[in-house]
This record gives sequence, structure tokens and C-alpha cells, in this order.
Amino acid sequence: MGFFDSHSHLNDEKFDEDRDKVIKEIYESGTINFVTAGYSVESSKKAIEIANNYDFIYATAGVSPNDIPQTEEELWKQLSEIKDLVKNNKKVLAIGEIGLDYYWNTENKEIQKKAFIEQIKLANELDLPIVIHTRDAVMDTIQVLKENEVKNRGVFHCCPQNRELIKEGLKFGFYISFAGPITFKNSKNAEEMINLVPNDRILIETDSPYLAPEPVRGTRNTPSNVRFVAQKIASSKGLSLEEVEKMTVKNTKRILKIRD
Repeated sequence: MGFFDSHSHLNDEKFDEDRDKVIKEIYESGTINFVTAGYSVESSKKAIEIANNYDFIYATAGVSPNDIPQTEEELWKQLSEIKDLVKNNKKVLAIGEIGLDYYWNTENKEIQKKAFIEQIKLANELDLPIVIHTRDAVMDTIQVLKENEVKNRGVFHCCPQNRELIKEGLKFGFYISFAGPITFKNSKNAEEMINLVPNDRILIETDSPYLAPEPVRGTRNTPSNVRFVAQKIASSKGLSLEEVEKMTVKNTKRILKIRD
């Protein structure tokens, strides 16, 4: 069957010199599908371009909390561009990554919330799920979701190992996607967090080129390494690697509405 990396960034400049070669290596490694996620207008355009060049690659489009503009006027302009990108391309399967980040972006919290809410509305309008990025903003993220219906649910990508976030996310009907950090030697509660998530709601990802898992930590990450995340989930849940492979592919296709 092969692995499905539900969130990567092959649109990142770190792949500019050898992107096609890397994509060939990814497919040959056994990761036969992956999502290239947008986080700004330009990165969303690049994600769509990459997805259009390969049958096995998909894209998302959105403006992340670390890429939002300084003014609401510019925000509306960018969201209009995102809407046009999504409406004109069937390879875009979700609005994202969107959300809140109070670690990297300590200012402009209100415009972060505004961007998050407006993109939830956009996803509802376009009948798509959302992909959420949240860091050091758990309670505000939960509050936004309580106050704003997400019709097609979505994914907490590279989900922080936070009990409250995972429990509330599952109550909202979201899927939980784990990345390299669950494999890190200093990740003390990874197994507990993994086992909070039912088998039919768990996804795997790399968030490449960042967060390379053990045993390749510190290198440029690619979707080829998603198998190490799957291995950690398999050992934590007492499953075979093949079982995790099959269930995460099935889950990813379900939430992103991919029909075989």
C-alpha cells in the first residue's frame, strides 16, 4: 500500500535545488502519497504547482498565523487570492495551514484570530476541511473552535503533545496528526498522547523539511521519513507497522475526501 504523509512542505526553498530528485526518492522509498501544505499565498501557489505535476501529490492552501499580514485590508486581499486558488484547482484538499501561534508571533493576536476564523468560514463555503497549526495557544484555539462551527472538521497537524488539546480536538471530530517529535528521545509522554487517539482518527506526517525524526534527527527531513513516525505509533499501540500504514492511509483519505 505505501505510506501517506499527511503534511509536508516540498514547497520550501530548502528543496529548490533538487526537488524533482527528492520527490522521485520519496516515492521509491515507499511513501507513495503526500500533501504539500501552503502557509501563505505564494507557498500555496507553489504547493499547487507541485501537486499538479505529480498524480500522487496533493496540496492545501491557506495563510498561517506566522505569515499573516499586518493589516486587515491586506488580510482580506490575501484570503481572496486563496479562495481563487482553491476554487480553480481540484488538487487542493483543505484550507491550511491556519490557526494560532503565540510562540513565534507574540503580537497581533487579534488579527491571528481574525485570520483563523475567516479561513474557517472559507473552508465551510468551499466544503473543505481545515488543517490547524497551534503553538502556545491551546486555550484560544479551543475557544475559536467552540465558537465557530467547522462543517468538514479537519486535522491538528504536528499536534502538540497536550492532553487537553487532543481530548478537545477529538470531541470536535478532528483528526490528530503526529510528526517527528513523538520519536524524540526527550519526548516523555509520547506514548500516552498516541494512545489517547483512537485508531480511526490518527494520521502521520513529517512537516518536512523540519522536525526530522529519530534516527535521522538534525537532517533535512522529507516524506521518506514518515515511516519512523509510523513505527513509533506501532510500538506504542502494540500494532504492526503494516497495520499502522493501512489505517493511517485510510484515515487520511477519509478526512481529505480522497476517493480511490
